[in-house]
Amino acid sequence: MSDFNGLPPHVWPRNATRQEDGVVTLAGVPLPDIAEEYGTPVFIVDEDDFRTRCRDMAAAFGGPANVHYASKAFLTRTIARWVDEEELNLDVASENELSVALRAGFPAERITAHGNNKTPSFLRACVREGVGHVVLDNHGELELLDLIARGAGKAQPVLIRVTPGVEAHTNEMIATAHEDQKFGLSLADGAAWAAAEAAVRAENLELIGLHCHIGSQVFDAVGFSLAAERVLGLYKRIHDELGVRLPKLDLGGGYGIAYTADQRPLDVLSVAGELLSAVSRTAEEMGIEAPTVLVEPGRAIVGPSTVTVYEVGFTKTISVSDDAFRRYVAVDGGMSDNIRPALYQAEYDGRVVNRFVDGVETATRIVGSHCESGDILINDELYPDDITTGDLFATANTGAYGYAMASNYNLFSRPAVVSVRAGEVTPMLRRETVEDLLHLEA
Repeated sequence: MSDFNGLPPHVWPRNATRQEDGVVTLAGVPLPDIAEEYGTPVFIVDEDDFRTRCRDMAAAFGGPANVHYASKAFLTRTIARWVDEEELNLDVASENELSVALRAGFPAERITAHGNNKTPSFLRACVREGVGHVVLDNHGELELLDLIARGAGKAQPVLIRVTPGVEAHTNEMIATAHEDQKFGLSLADGAAWAAAEAAVRAENLELIGLHCHIGSQVFDAVGFSLAAERVLGLYKRIHDELGVRLPKLDLGGGYGIAYTADQRPLDVLSVAGELLSAVSRTAEEMGIEAPTVLVEPGRAIVGPSTVTVYEVGFTKTISVSDDAFRRYVAVDGGMSDNIRPALYQAEYDGRVVNRFVDGVETATRIVGSHCESGDILINDELYPDDITTGDLFATANTGAYGYAMASNYNLFSRPAVVSVRAGEVTPMLRRETVEDLLHLEA
């Protein structure tokens, strides 16, 4: 990082601008004004950025009906309404996510339900509410869902989650297509084929397609095409041996985004073109009709649309060797609002947003306020040494898996979330209070 006052456009929201006085605005709203009104930390979502990324995905993959927003990245009723208004579909990974979506008025028939250990209550809710698809993760779930659907007198559309044995070049904790992990049914050992046979035989299940997901934060586009080609082999076998044509192929999400200035996001338009061509070509070579490709972006839509603003507290400089020092800059949040750096060493771009900084470049660690040595937001970066108490420091690309994975560690309250658009601020989630936490006590 050399330009400490710049805002890398491929990292920060599309409507982020630094003004002549050094103050950063988002959609025309000064970030210090939001911090003053809503406190810090605070998540700020650029609504137009979110919506345009929805449209970009729809354009890349042949229309909004082929794009499912992965709500596990971040979901509120407001987010669900935005997704609905952009005509995308929605994925949920728990019964509570389903409940929030339904309470937002999201049409159940445009919802897909995920999860490797769905509870009976969750499956019953899926059938009762008429969700569009349930993605089956194991044989026991298949049998239970068939039983629940039979009791309800319905035929539930399903996809089977297939593990294609593709190595995604990403962190092990977010890779999901290799054999030795908890998701899906293996192509290699025949489990996926057995599930397909069982689903076709089941009286109250309607098998309409297959699903696979190679991982998250993936930058190597080759893996997506390879996974599609392998899964299409199972399509052909189902077609040839069971006489069933499956109309849908869900290839998941996982498109990498740029968290730091030196990274580059995956070119989704290019990947989409290659992927759709590969599916069409492979299906033609196999002599089967190409299924409609569905995708599930979450991070790539909401991640870049959001920043988190903190207030700087105390700073100190520590000697780390005879001739080397590191400056510690503490902010009023940390691992309770962004666990990703501690969980899998995720990196972030952070900037002072209330003024220009121009001090001496100094080895710096941006740390949180929690009682953990690992409570580090930015581990090792050069920052000006004039960052000081009272400054506002913002990290970009925090929309995905920030608030969604937030906790009350040290009984910190979860931050407020607001959206901005055309100079206006709209509250989305209020800040938790200690009264909220005490209310849970029996």
